[in-house]
Amino acid sequence: MRALLVGNVGDADGGLVTARFEHHGYRFERVDRDHPETWPTLDGAELVVLLGSEWSVYWPDIVEAVEAEAAAIRECVRREIPIFGICFGSQIAAHALGGRVFRAEHQEIGWYEVAVQPGAAVPAAGPWMQWHSDVVDVPADAVVLATSDVGPQAWSVGRTLCVQFHPEVTGPIVERWVRGGGHAEAEAFGRDPELLIAQSHQLSGQARPNTDDLVDWFVASVMSTPPGDTPR
Repeated sequence: MRALLVGNVGDADGGLVTARFEHHGYRFERVDRDHPETWPTLDGAELVVLLGSEWSVYWPDIVEAVEAEAAAIRECVRREIPIFGICFGSQIAAHALGGRVFRAEHQEIGWYEVAVQPGAAVPAAGPWMQWHSDVVDVPADAVVLATSDVGPQAWSVGRTLCVQFHPEVTGPIVERWVRGGGHAEAEAFGRDPELLIAQSHQLSGQARPNTDDLVDWFVASVMSTPPGDTPR
């Protein structure tokens, strides 16, 4: 089954998430969000995964790329192609579908549990890796499934599920983020970068079954959602 993996050039590792979708029979094509002119057609796509990014949707120098991706998201929704959004993927999906993205009052960097909303069936308690400074007001027709003190952590609408945390990460992914420029940001937040790397390697064993459960639930509950319904 054809799937598209949307990420930035040099930072498009779907990690545990794409591995689990591949277990379900999906095969991914890379889509560089930096270069909309190179994007493949949506024809025949049965899944789109939107990865995280160092970007914020409101940066003035990336308006064209952001709006191109937002238009593609709206077209996916029109065609009822399932979307799984992660961190920036959640933010740009909210932006595309009528929500709002803004600077969070507090960053989240590190491993956190999140609070699943009463009645929500999503297996999203965690702990999950977080690395973000933005937060969303979800689209008007979306359902918030999980939260933290900072804001929504999981939400759904139709055949779209978005999460603010990073279910894809492995120890090597976090190590690459830290070594690739996140060292100073983690320190400024009060995180010991080397300890963060060590924790991520240690917790990767626990992260895998959590991610497997989340992707399995998405496949069973969200991707099968009839038109007009929103899963909980």
